[in-house]
Amino acid sequence: MLEMISEHACFGGVQRFYSHQSEEIGLPMRFSVYLPPQAREGKVPALFCLAGLTCTEETFMIKAGAQRIAAEQGLMLIAPDTSPRGANLPGEADSWDLGVGASFYLDATEAPWNKHYRMYSYVLELYELIVRKFPVYPSSIGITGHSMGGHGALVLALRNPALFKSVSAFAPICAPSKCPWGVKAFAAYLGSKQASWHQYDASALMEQRHAPFTSGILIDQGLSDKFLPNQLFPQAFEAACQKAQQPLKLRRHADYDHGYYFISTFVEEHIRFHYRKLGGTLR
Repeated sequence: MLEMISEHACFGGVQRFYSHQSEEIGLPMRFSVYLPPQAREGKVPALFCLAGLTCTEETFMIKAGAQRIAAEQGLMLIAPDTSPRGANLPGEADSWDLGVGASFYLDATEAPWNKHYRMYSYVLELYELIVRKFPVYPSSIGITGHSMGGHGALVLALRNPALFKSVSAFAPICAPSKCPWGVKAFAAYLGSKQASWHQYDASALMEQRHAPFTSGILIDQGLSDKFLPNQLFPQAFEAACQKAQQPLKLRRHADYDHGYYFISTFVEEHIRFHYRKLGGTLR
């Protein structure tokens, strides 16, 4: 059952927050949707927006400042929560980079995480719910994300190019198999066999493909991001794209850090990027 928790008028459209019982997670899950004014007249393209560590379904909608340009372009925005809530697993809330708010958008295979931490499949479940319940063009859905969510966006797009027709990211974790955040999460969720990690590593996935997004991928990275040297590794994804002959626009910005001041500066360009890829003539 889909329950609307709240709604708020926003740039001629409406910002809504929902709850539903997830089959994949086995718990209630929350997500948010921005419906642009054009959605009152018919179907519109849509963009999934995956937030990062410690965030919720509210974070992108409140902080990114994306609704204004989404309303102008006629693009629906969808933001899921970043992890299950209420699983009450041992140690689930002991650290900020594992457990609650830190799913890494994968399907855990190790106990106790494997019962509820199935966020990769949950995003696909939510995709199907959005297509059924909201006025979207199923052939015009893209995905973006920030940090851990940027990792999730790249992985979901690379593994499901028939579903997600465009992909971008802000300061994504590009090689989680090689960084402290990713190693900690992957070891806990997926176990010690590192071969199983590569299915959730965007750089490893790209090395196995040949230009899955021929019209290009957009990534923005701040050069004053304190996580850049040890956690993000955009150069690994850049090298993998070169090997796969995948067009990539990786923009490096002096002075910008990892947070939402950075995201809000460039979010308009990402919205326009996706709208062009998703068929700006649809409306």
